[in-house]
Amino acid sequence: MPKCHSRIPIRLLMAEPQSTKLSGRSAVTVLIMDKVTVKVMSHSCKMADITDQGVSPCSVVMFLSDMSGREPLYKKAFVFFSSPIPKELVNHIKSDTSVVPRIGALREMNLEYFPIDNQAFITDHDRALEELFGDVENPRKFEACLNVMATRLATVFASLKELPFVWFRTAKALDDSPTSTFRDLVPTKLAAAVWNSISMYKSTIPNFPQTETCELLILGRSVDQIAPVIHEWTYDAMCHDLLDMEGNKYTYEVPSKTGGQTERKEALMEDRDPIWLELRHAHIADASERLHEKMTNFVSKNKAAQIQQSGRDGSELSTRDLQKMVQALPQYTEQVEKISLHVEIAGKINRIIRETGLRELGQLEQDLVFGDAGAKDVINFLRTKQNETPENKLRLLMIYASVYPEKFVGDRGLKLMQLARLSREDMKVVNNMQLIGGSSDDKKTTGSFSLKFNTQKTKQATRKDRSNEEETWQLFRFYPMVEELIENLSKGELPKNEFSCINEASPTVQGDSQRATQRAPVGQASAPYSMRSKRTANWAQTRHSDDGYCSDSILRIASTDFKKMGRRIFVFIIGGATRSELRVCHKLTTKLRREVVLGSSSIDDPPQYITKLKLLSERDLSMDSLKI
Repeated sequence: MPKCHSRIPIRLLMAEPQSTKLSGRSAVTVLIMDKVTVKVMSHSCKMADITDQGVSPCSVVMFLSDMSGREPLYKKAFVFFSSPIPKELVNHIKSDTSVVPRIGALREMNLEYFPIDNQAFITDHDRALEELFGDVENPRKFEACLNVMATRLATVFASLKELPFVWFRTAKALDDSPTSTFRDLVPTKLAAAVWNSISMYKSTIPNFPQTETCELLILGRSVDQIAPVIHEWTYDAMCHDLLDMEGNKYTYEVPSKTGGQTERKEALMEDRDPIWLELRHAHIADASERLHEKMTNFVSKNKAAQIQQSGRDGSELSTRDLQKMVQALPQYTEQVEKISLHVEIAGKINRIIRETGLRELGQLEQDLVFGDAGAKDVINFLRTKQNETPENKLRLLMIYASVYPEKFVGDRGLKLMQLARLSREDMKVVNNMQLIGGSSDDKKTTGSFSLKFNTQKTKQATRKDRSNEEETWQLFRFYPMVEELIENLSKGELPKNEFSCINEASPTVQGDSQRATQRAPVGQASAPYSMRSKRTANWAQTRHSDDGYCSDSILRIASTDFKKMGRRIFVFIIGGATRSELRVCHKLTTKLRREVVLGSSSIDDPPQYITKLKLLSERDLSMDSLKI
């Protein structure tokens, strides 16, 4: 397990795979010192045993049964609650006089979230879209989901001891329909609930800051409905989009050492893999080139590889050469396996791209987003690419609907569905985009579908090329809307008519920030200085390494000193975040010189997101009964 930095408590949970669910995580964790054991108390408890307050009475009862009596199971116990514990349960523990002397610690840790990256976390709400934006209003599920999400999000700031300015996207003009009201108010309600929880920490957590130290921006998935479905061309996104990965786990086959059948092996694409750390946010073509260079450099520099190469050339190996080979062989084998694995993955991705003609589709997607393509281009693609997969055609139509919502009014959507040869079930996904985006403002339209998310006239393009950034690689123009919003938040330029702050800064604080901006040296991005500056971070940075393996090169370089950086920026997206949004957070951390942390109810790859959208209008189905 990697070294745990004190300023990143989310590291404490990094041992769990991304796919781990809350039902398998403890509300009470007990560290038994004399047997050096970590005991998870609630493994035998059902999810129903976890109360809204977060701690399961079942866990406490099990703990007391282990530690009470004349012969306890352990001599000493250190008890840490990952969520707040009700006073009734604390009193229940204290009432057992045989247990109290055996307790070495009894503390609340406030760790109700799951890290999926050094710079990202989730609250583990896979059904957030269904329960908060679904077509069937269920007030009980709505409130329960929102309250638990708020509690878990608040524990991020409790564990980091950060007090945020809480920004949120305000509700648009509401009509008289109650079903539109509860959807449009989701970010507003979550922001209020989060602030209520965080406010209590000021008086209940020792040394918790009393003035704001960071910024939190809460958004709904409606802020960008293109990012979850457009093909993102980075190595990370392509791995999760095109390969059959389970979370961060990649399964592959290698030749058997005994000469028999191939053996199945598993590899985790995570921060402890230096090659992954370096290439994950690189364009797939760039990643492929770098991997080729790594293999070439490795063969030219590694002693064992050189000797093996000379042996292949027909020259006789000396005893000294053999000795050097044996000495270098273990490291050589490990390095070759790491590089070869990524060469295999990149090769597999490139092969899929070629065989499916994905570049042409990707070009059309980005041209639509940037206003370089229109209806004729989409219709021509659907007519000439009849063999394209239903999923890719559906994703194209979802992008088309976001850019040209008027093309789906009345029977136009039905005609597009027929042209694309998609089923009515598939087209439900496009229709359900309206639920996330809010109600239609066209009240004159009855009985027909409209995807008008706001009262502004939709332009031909939903993105503008970023003039100050030149991309070397094709199909790398796209950026999620979160990028612009984070930059505007950092500059204090969020539109006042679209965003509000529950605890907005006073004029004095704003004036200090403006004076700091004026003092900033020319050419450097200004950043409000954080009150909590004693910290270091291990965020992923794009670095180059000749061997592509040595942890002393990549992992040490990636550990950057953030003491002089500004206030943290937290962005929380309700309804699922994307790989492109995660990439942007890493990118802006370097650009803005402020740590940007992404949070969400879940991290969704395109197939997962499409399945969740379909469930928004399903009355009898649930994600629990579907395998995504």
